[in-house]
Amino acid sequence: MTRRPYIVGNWKMHGTRAMLSEARAIDRAAQRHMKVEVAIAPPYTLIHAIHREAEQIAVGAQDCHQADGGAHTGDVSAAMIADAGAKFVILGHSERRQMHGESDALVRAKAESALAAGLRIIMCCGESAETRESGKAVAFVKRQLKASLPPADAMPADVAERLTIAYEPIWAIGTGTAATTDDIAEMHGVIRALLVDLFGPEQGAEVRILYGGSVKPDNAAAIFAVPDVGGALVGGASLTADSFMGIALAASEPFEN
Repeated sequence: MTRRPYIVGNWKMHGTRAMLSEARAIDRAAQRHMKVEVAIAPPYTLIHAIHREAEQIAVGAQDCHQADGGAHTGDVSAAMIADAGAKFVILGHSERRQMHGESDALVRAKAESALAAGLRIIMCCGESAETRESGKAVAFVKRQLKASLPPADAMPADVAERLTIAYEPIWAIGTGTAATTDDIAEMHGVIRALLVDLFGPEQGAEVRILYGGSVKPDNAAAIFAVPDVGGALVGGASLTADSFMGIALAASEPFEN
């Protein structure tokens, strides 16, 4: 990959205004690591505040509704998060799929809405422990990802700029145990082949594929050395500038020529 590695922090349901100091620290550190693209997805309540202060990092959302507006109490549309300053949105995260019952078709509809609002999307995919143990992980991820992505003719011409994939095996999220480098290499290779098949060799080869699932400063370098790993979607370790930027620093090394 010739593009800069992409390190994205997913703050999940963490963060009040007291966390703005960590966002500022991440932004200052990111200015010193220009070889890495850094972004964070805070709760909706902090998107605008961080967007106003950030000079280097991009700010995004953790989800959006598929409709442009309407009687959807408690939901937030893609246009609304864009208006608040979001540049991207995370979609299809396993916690949304499991806890909110989001289907592949719903995730696809959200992706189409986000793209129409001018947002970049980070599309998540990943298998459960049971699926992996049954030997069906590859087939599951391919099917899930293909069903969750808009078709090629509905994607913008600059697919590689607007789309990022995040492979997050469910059994590794928040457990402290990341997937092995062999498992990561296999799945990222499968995803790369699927992207080339869906969007052609030029765009498909340039879409960044992130790894997520218990990424920490002490295992990041080994993960980023795996072929086709273009960065990371980071959960708990993104809540402090020290741990998050430790991962970002590790990401810059394998990508240097």
